[in-house]
Amino acid sequence: MMDTRTDVMNCLVCVEPGKMALETRPMPVSAPEDWVLVDIAAIGICGTDYHIFEGKHPYLNYPRVIGHELSGYFAEGPEAGKLVVVNPYVSCGKCRACRRGKPNCCSNIEVLGVHRDGGMCSRLAVPRQNLYSADGLTAEQAAMVEFLAIGAHAVARSGISSDDLVLVTGAGPIGIGTALFARLAGAEVHLMDLSRARLDLASKLFGFNALHIAGDTVLEGELADGFDAVFDATGNARAIENGFPLLAHGGSAVLVSVVKDDITFNDAEFHKREARIIGSRNALKSDFDRVMDAMRSGKIPTDALASRKLGLSELPEEFPKLVEDREHLIKVLVSP
Repeated sequence: MMDTRTDVMNCLVCVEPGKMALETRPMPVSAPEDWVLVDIAAIGICGTDYHIFEGKHPYLNYPRVIGHELSGYFAEGPEAGKLVVVNPYVSCGKCRACRRGKPNCCSNIEVLGVHRDGGMCSRLAVPRQNLYSADGLTAEQAAMVEFLAIGAHAVARSGISSDDLVLVTGAGPIGIGTALFARLAGAEVHLMDLSRARLDLASKLFGFNALHIAGDTVLEGELADGFDAVFDATGNARAIENGFPLLAHGGSAVLVSVVKDDITFNDAEFHKREARIIGSRNALKSDFDRVMDAMRSGKIPTDALASRKLGLSELPEEFPKLVEDREHLIKVLVSP
């Protein structure tokens, strides 16, 4: 039974791999200096959350309140009720990366829902600098900004243009977001995945060219010379390694997903192509702004991205089912 007291709230906690539970915790009533209280409006479930449930995330200690794709309202003060997007990357502001304008890869970073408790709850304290106005967006659209910003950041890192042929491996939410922003950059975009269901969904909803993997991948026709950029969004070390031979000469491998494993490649082939490896982590405010501008102008089909909507109280029972059914889902949105 849901607790109706206003001094407590329910939080979705991944207690250990394979176990989700609702826990009652005190409702925050104050925030540290330069932090503010946000009443959570909507939460997106991410591949990271699935990996946490499966015990595959390289940076996480259990138990953890999950949830980092967040929108909410200022809980108090003159801005109370104003809708914001939450940037979940809490940076130190002091390390070399932060001083060089790269807080997304802060050496002391704490990501909400990963390194520290996240937003699968009613209220959360967040650094004020991590809140961005969501004027013109719905609460659910605002909760989708962060995952799309991951792809927008990867595309910005790649430097692709309208002359480029692009492959995105992994047709999950991050891969689809990357593909959407690669297409907005003018590139010809192809999606590759082991799952025919994922590819069919992406082709049906967004019109992407689909390459289904069946054994060794052989490129033919206009693709025979390879791709100018291969973005990996699979979270699979072997898939990353299999992407290197698909690079055109002068091409770039952009690693969007994170894996625990070592990655190897043939140095002679890599040098022959004068290829580049680009790591892409999290996103910058400029990427969040780019996503929100694209949403406001109708360039991102947010209705097509939202696959299911659930309440927080449903998740302990539903989460394992979502993990099993994720190849048929893009974005599941949760209301607290």
